[in-house]
Amino acid sequence: MSTLVIVESPTKAKTIRNYLPSGYRVEASMGHVRDLPRSASEIPANVKGEKWAQLGVNPGDNFAPLYIVPSDKKKVVKTLKDALKDADELLLATDEDREGESISWHLLQVLNPKVPTRRMVFHEITQEAIQASLNNCRDIDSQLVHAQETRRILDRLVGYTLSPLLWKKIAGGLSAGRVQSVAVKVVVKREQERRAFRKGSYWDLKASLLKDKNAFEAKLYSLGGTRLANGSDFDEATGRVTAGREVVLLDEAQAQELQVRLQAGVWTVSNLEERPNTRKPSPPFTTSTLQQESNRKLRLSARDTMRVAQNLYEQGYITYMRTDSVHLSEQAISAARACVTTKYGTDYLSPKPRQYATKSKGAQEAHEAIRPAGSTFRTPKETGLTGREASLYDLIWKRTVASQMAEARQTNITASIEVENAIFRATGKRIDFPGFFRAYVEGSDDPDAAIEDQEVLLPVLAMGDALNCTDLEAIGHETQPPARYTEATLVKTLESEGIGRPSTYATVIGTIIDRGYVRLVNNSLIPTFTAFAVTELLEQNFPDLVDVHFTARMEQTLDDISTGEVEWLPYLKAFYSGDQGLETLVRDRETQIDPTAARTVLLDDLEAKIRIGRYGPYVEIGTGEESVKASIPADVPPADLDGDQIERIIKQKVEGPDKVGLHPDTGEPIFLRIGPYGPYVQLGEPTDDNPKPKMASLPKGTQPEAVTLEMAVGLLRLPRKLGQHPDTGASIKAGQGRFGPYIVHDQGKEGRDYRSLKGDDDVLTVTLERALELLAQPKAGRGRKKVDPLKELGAHPEDEEPVAVFNGPYGLYVKHGKVNASVPEGTDLDAISLEEALSWINAKASTKKGKGGKGKSTASRTTKTAAASKTSGAKKTTKTTGTKKTTKSSAAKSTKTTSGRSTTKKKSTAKKASDPAPETDA
Repeated sequence: MSTLVIVESPTKAKTIRNYLPSGYRVEASMGHVRDLPRSASEIPANVKGEKWAQLGVNPGDNFAPLYIVPSDKKKVVKTLKDALKDADELLLATDEDREGESISWHLLQVLNPKVPTRRMVFHEITQEAIQASLNNCRDIDSQLVHAQETRRILDRLVGYTLSPLLWKKIAGGLSAGRVQSVAVKVVVKREQERRAFRKGSYWDLKASLLKDKNAFEAKLYSLGGTRLANGSDFDEATGRVTAGREVVLLDEAQAQELQVRLQAGVWTVSNLEERPNTRKPSPPFTTSTLQQESNRKLRLSARDTMRVAQNLYEQGYITYMRTDSVHLSEQAISAARACVTTKYGTDYLSPKPRQYATKSKGAQEAHEAIRPAGSTFRTPKETGLTGREASLYDLIWKRTVASQMAEARQTNITASIEVENAIFRATGKRIDFPGFFRAYVEGSDDPDAAIEDQEVLLPVLAMGDALNCTDLEAIGHETQPPARYTEATLVKTLESEGIGRPSTYATVIGTIIDRGYVRLVNNSLIPTFTAFAVTELLEQNFPDLVDVHFTARMEQTLDDISTGEVEWLPYLKAFYSGDQGLETLVRDRETQIDPTAARTVLLDDLEAKIRIGRYGPYVEIGTGEESVKASIPADVPPADLDGDQIERIIKQKVEGPDKVGLHPDTGEPIFLRIGPYGPYVQLGEPTDDNPKPKMASLPKGTQPEAVTLEMAVGLLRLPRKLGQHPDTGASIKAGQGRFGPYIVHDQGKEGRDYRSLKGDDDVLTVTLERALELLAQPKAGRGRKKVDPLKELGAHPEDEEPVAVFNGPYGLYVKHGKVNASVPEGTDLDAISLEEALSWINAKASTKKGKGGKGKSTASRTTKTAAASKTSGAKKTTKTTGTKKTTKSSAAKSTKTTSGRSTTKKKSTAKKASDPAPETDA
């Protein structure tokens, strides 16, 4: 008897084969084998003329979905059907969540097996788990299938109904989504809070004290019995102390007067308080908390975290990674406690096994937390993993083991020190027993170092002790605006509000970045002006669809469908059809939305209008023929755009760039310009003989008004030679590139060794000695890190060099040597074969040869550069005192050289009216 087992990916198939008896054949479906049409070309001819075919769903036929087998999956389906011919039994072993259940159901529909078929589920790929699942196969869960299908249909209805409206009213290529649009709104609201924020200032005093030669610090807490104001006492909307707060607010003069008066006073300990407390370890990881902690500790995006976790699961290192549950099986608890005993000793073991309760009602994705797989946990060193896989496994291992460790015991100490009518406070913390801190401290990479950082010791004090004040410092403070979201904090917010489900967060965040609604800068999510415009349109016309609570209730209803508590068809009909349905609402509102108003972003404190143009946001002053339009630099966040910046942008457009001075060597004028990527200096004007004058971006954080002639000359002379390396004789230079200032040890054919300049190092003044010091430091952790491939495909047949798949800023790409080729959009990672990769690489290589090796070959790689390189929201060129700007640098890309590409791209991304809108939510 032979049995065919179907899983989603080749990696999972390879791992599971090791645990199946002889006579079992394992094949991979490469994800879904059936889906809704992704473009008009995929719609079958027999329904192409139907109006509903654009949706891929027929609302008139009880929302019947139009499923097709994509062209790239037909070969996979044939392979599976051929394998099924030789089988006596079919086991569908896709993942155990809703998505996996849906894949199995689609396989059943497409393959139409004539042999017994069962569903095989497991949450880890180990010998024990696979054997147990073979003994406990079941039928496909129709409720889970209906729940997933309803989500899919609902997402399609929202995305494909609203997106065309955004194209018509704001700009082509935009998209809306059930979860995506709410996530964008959340980020936009935080940016609006930052813009509305008003800074407050306050002063306090910090004393340096001595007790028996032991130094410690104390801060002013109260004056005359009234507490001193701190940052939490201020109203963010006014910058003043919140009404009703009984606090003392010191200004600089008062603080300095108090400093002089108190320093000569008698300092005495007036009170001591010790508060012992305990800290319990955090629960094992769920999908959401893994994404958050991975972003904080490893700086991995949610999307990258899930890709790495998927690889670890499919190789048998961890349990299933899409789960809302914090529950641990008895086997896992025993394994974790054994690790604690072996590595840390019985003193660090919790007195009894610790189990955690899942709070979320929707915790139905899987039945156990993310943990190391198996009945015994391999230590990170024992796995042999490297790179990101090793780092993520280490994180999961530590968190799981820590969950079964003893509580940390610590004591908080507060000493009150009296001097005249002022009370100062010194606070300390003593770690009495580190407990689980030995293994894991949330947000820290090094538990031992974290323990040291957390412990703040005070000298032995007693009430009435006299202290010596060695220094008293008056310190000014300013309140800070609300912090922008990171991927970690956005995931936490989405989960706490019940928006979407953790298994979709990686896709949602990736989508809002890829669509240009959000920029990821230094791990912060900054919304664009386009995000402001889209959010405003949706809030004014479709408030429910971007209402946090409405979306949360919708998510709960979808969960109820999976348990059979709610019928899926009546819900879809109520949402989409009828007088109050989405279809009618969009049709009615479309005629009432003014495109000019929709493309306009009104900021309360600015007279200028911000508009969304074909090539990005621009500012407009005046009306009619007297109006002036100028592009807004791409790196200006909406919260930071002020009147001074707008004045500079408009002034450059009307009067031309500011003249810094004349270059001392050539006598040419040096101009200060503002381009789409920020301010930069330019030597001279473009001429026929020199169409591309030398340019240099301003160092990060340098304001245009701070630029001097000396600084401008220095920037234009970069890279500058610092000297020769004493060991190699090769030159060492300092320069400024795309990723900031750097030094480079240039050994010609032997290669170049780079180091980033950070902190106090100035690219214009850094010395050879400092450069040698930096070059002597190990490169690990500095500059760009080596990127691990997502998937290795094999060796190239011509030179045996590896061919692999990587994740880039604009999506997946395959790499061979120095040739990178984009993977077609929508291609599943697991479906990429060596044969396909070679065809893409050969096509890219031939394109490069045809263009002398300088051309771009993929629209996806040029879209953002081309679109962002436009220097006017209304026109393709920027006028500068009678000449057209045709130059490019790291600060400003060439308007002339990119206009053709961006125009072409705009044509290719603007959908025809008959084409389906882009789908956005998983």
